[in-house]
Amino acid sequence: MRDPGNGLAQIIGRFSEQYIEQYHPNSFIIRTLDALQKCRTQALGGHIERCDRCGGERTSYNSCRNLHCPKCQSAKQAFWVEDRMKDALGVKYFHVVFTVLHDLNALCMTDSAWFYNVMFQCVWQTLQGFGYSHYGVESGAICVLHTWGQNLSLHPHIHCLVPAAGLTLKGNLKRITKQGKFLYPVKMLGKVFRGKLLGKLKRHLSELGQLSEYQSLLDQLWRKPWVVYCEPPFGSPEHIVKYLGQYTHRVAISNQRIQHIDKEGVSFHMKDYADHGKRKLTHLSGVEFLHRFSLHILPRRFVRIRYFGIVSSKIKKSFNPEQEKAAPVKEVSPVKETSQDRLKRLTQFDIYQCPYCKQGRMQVVETIPRIRSPGNVLYPMDDKRKSLKPFNL
Repeated sequence: MRDPGNGLAQIIGRFSEQYIEQYHPNSFIIRTLDALQKCRTQALGGHIERCDRCGGERTSYNSCRNLHCPKCQSAKQAFWVEDRMKDALGVKYFHVVFTVLHDLNALCMTDSAWFYNVMFQCVWQTLQGFGYSHYGVESGAICVLHTWGQNLSLHPHIHCLVPAAGLTLKGNLKRITKQGKFLYPVKMLGKVFRGKLLGKLKRHLSELGQLSEYQSLLDQLWRKPWVVYCEPPFGSPEHIVKYLGQYTHRVAISNQRIQHIDKEGVSFHMKDYADHGKRKLTHLSGVEFLHRFSLHILPRRFVRIRYFGIVSSKIKKSFNPEQEKAAPVKEVSPVKETSQDRLKRLTQFDIYQCPYCKQGRMQVVETIPRIRSPGNVLYPMDDKRKSLKPFNL
């Protein structure tokens, strides 16, 4: 069995060479896997701390802060939730999920950055159009991209947090008084989203001269129903912001789900939604596990959380939403709050508290430098020379 806090790093260390040799991933994926493997290890440096009361010492290593690292997201998630709650309006919020059919996975992998950007465009155009046609307002949405299913297969979908409010043509904020479970008709949402996305795909393939190759696939997708998932509104904006916060900073798989690592592969837990969401144990070879995980490494500098309409920073400046705030904004202390102090306030976890006596404060007594040895990087295979070629962070 392995240390549950180090599962993904162990898998990368054990199977990365076989994965690189078999699949030849690009340098960005290799650098990302390298960062995840080094996270909170001596390779990234750190510091030695000593308690000012009992004298106990501990070694703390630096984090990689990578978007895809399962160890580095909890603080970001807590900060994000607090920031969104400050901006939350005193209206109902709806959770809407747009999903594309798995038949499009092959097209997605050919140019994932273009495909995901188009998904965001079509989702917002669909929601924006329904806001105009049903309520005569410019609506808004916070959209979060996820690309994975429970078994790490490619499953692109976008979670949306949609407020029941919008801007009128005069620039006034209008509440939407909606009776019923859904803000918009979900079947119509699916049809409009399907039309917009397939229309953009058709134009894109036509520009590339590949339309004839995929025409039969597009025709099949036109005939299939596209389901948009929508939940009834939550009791308060704070409730749904915290709920969506569970989705914003997730990665493809957490270390807690990884159950066992051996010479053959990896066993991990998954929810089988086809069987009423039952929790099951599944097994993949180490190379296949890394291949599936790498499918969810987003393109370089890709933004997976986006803000549209009245929740975007640009439009919020054009009107005064203070009267519609869900809760009054607390006065900010003149003393600047550090990230560590903010984390303690939000999670009640004090990273400076001594883990031994629980009363003293840990003080840094020595800094550990970062290691830049070529022996600590992943080595992709050079196709031309068939020799090992290092990639440094």
